[in-house]
Amino acid sequence: MYLTNLAVTTIENDVWMLFRETNCTNFMKSRRDFLLKLGGSALTLPIVSALTPAEAAVPMVAADKQLRVALVGLGSYADRVATAMKDCKLAKLVGGVTGAPEKVDKWSSKFGLDKANFYDYKDFEKIKDNPNIDAVYITLPNSMHHEYTLRAAKMGKHVICEKPMSVSVKQAEEMIAACKKADVKLYIGYRLHFEPYTRELIRMRKAGELGKIMHVNTYDGFKSGDPNQWRLKKALAGGGALMDVGVYCINGARYATGEEPIWVSAEEAKTDPVKFKEVDETITFQMGFPSGAIASCGTTYNFNNFERLYVIGEKGFVDLSPAFGYGPIKGRTNKGEMSWDTTKMHQTWQMDGMADCILNGKPDPNVTGEEGLKDMKVIEAIYKSIAAGGKKVMV
Repeated sequence: MYLTNLAVTTIENDVWMLFRETNCTNFMKSRRDFLLKLGGSALTLPIVSALTPAEAAVPMVAADKQLRVALVGLGSYADRVATAMKDCKLAKLVGGVTGAPEKVDKWSSKFGLDKANFYDYKDFEKIKDNPNIDAVYITLPNSMHHEYTLRAAKMGKHVICEKPMSVSVKQAEEMIAACKKADVKLYIGYRLHFEPYTRELIRMRKAGELGKIMHVNTYDGFKSGDPNQWRLKKALAGGGALMDVGVYCINGARYATGEEPIWVSAEEAKTDPVKFKEVDETITFQMGFPSGAIASCGTTYNFNNFERLYVIGEKGFVDLSPAFGYGPIKGRTNKGEMSWDTTKMHQTWQMDGMADCILNGKPDPNVTGEEGLKDMKVIEAIYKSIAAGGKKVMV
């Protein structure tokens, strides 16, 4: 049975490490005993995984140890990240990069930021001389991720890059190499890797509670509106629905199985060849894994209510729907309805989690550039399969 998740505030990291090393049953029993000794009631506390963000108590650190972040590209998603970061403990928004001067006044006022920490794309390199910026978060159109990751790395700044990582495998490899050469971190904006429902799914799979994974269904899509938006321009987006939201399906199938696909087959359907002249509209595809598990997936820009991650194992299942959007995520398992903390924005979990990795050396939950590269390899294989008339392509 899943109970409502409540915030845990001041539990020492070494205690949590002890809990992580026990099995699930012993973990829950020990946690109850521990909390009861502190005067808490086991009936009012969640039975949850140590992998869940709400359970991994955020370390209390001095303000000067916060990861200070500048957003590159002040569009709608950057605004969402900035809003979420108001509740962060380890990450702090300090500035931004924009080609629109009027946004400097707006953002500095809205988020209480120093105008000295804002830059134009033309003088982006000046960030190198700003000791108040530790990392940049690139929220530009997909085709610009590569350029600005390389430029940021040269300036010695850690890089968080929104998904998809790039528009090609070659670009992704160059981004990883550039950050390694500069000795800076490269993370991809996989916010769901820090989201409680997703982390519980991963915990259950790793703990063997689902048994051998037999089949996965992943779907994600929506009806695209403005025909003039950058997402429908191949030069900016690199692709259509697959690049934008299909990457969630690929990534979801990978963390649901814990395996890397060895083959894909795919087909594309296009009902509006004018609107989707440059990019894909709807793609259905399959991925095969070494264990024999198959993932049946779909992504679209043509209709709504298309969002699910359904994992079927020999011993149980996890069904998340909605599964990939900004939330709240909802789900059920063979044990019953899932209920986790949904009060925080996903990007709050994400930015604090990434800051924890950079500042405190915490192991990252598969959000590095290498993780982004793996998804890019699958994306390229899917496009090759479509070009080959749906034939199976090895990844």
